[in-house]
Amino acid sequence: MNGRYAALLRGINVGGHKKVPMARLRTLLEGLGHGGVRTHLQSGNAVFTVDGGDGGDGGDEETLAAAIGSAIEKEFGFAVDVLVRDAAYLKAVADACPFPAADLEPKQLHVTYFSVPVDETRFASVDRAAFLPEDFHLGDRALYLYAPDGLGRSKLAVKLSTPALNRGMIATSRNWNTVTRLVEMTHD
Repeated sequence: MNGRYAALLRGINVGGHKKVPMARLRTLLEGLGHGGVRTHLQSGNAVFTVDGGDGGDGGDEETLAAAIGSAIEKEFGFAVDVLVRDAAYLKAVADACPFPAADLEPKQLHVTYFSVPVDETRFASVDRAAFLPEDFHLGDRALYLYAPDGLGRSKLAVKLSTPALNRGMIATSRNWNTVTRLVEMTHD
């Protein structure tokens, strides 16, 4: 399978922990045979092309994520959760945003990407009214979070990131600027 993908690394380069320089990440991805490697910001966003013309499963998101995670652990000496999503998925998530993204400041809108599908029952214990005007909606392996005062002040974001709500999956968040930039980068 051929295609353009984004790798979303969770929890790197935060507070001086799990340092992964983007130049080394690009080299690592190229070493795995990926082409057109580009990174965005220092927070673990990379896009790349997969040429699966060998008949292998080079385009399987889980296989790609596992290979990248293993390579990072070997190169840097620590484990990093990695999600890989293809260009069509990233665009579909951006297009399906239930909030009026064009009317909001990018710091007010975030997407949390999940490694598995989730449904409303996982978040049924969240008293949404208690967090207003903050709000969230679920999408395809994604959660859209509206935080009018930004993520750093969001009480709802804290609630949604508890281990009880995220058990059994990888979850990593991106602000709206990064969401749209990854769509652009995977469609270049």
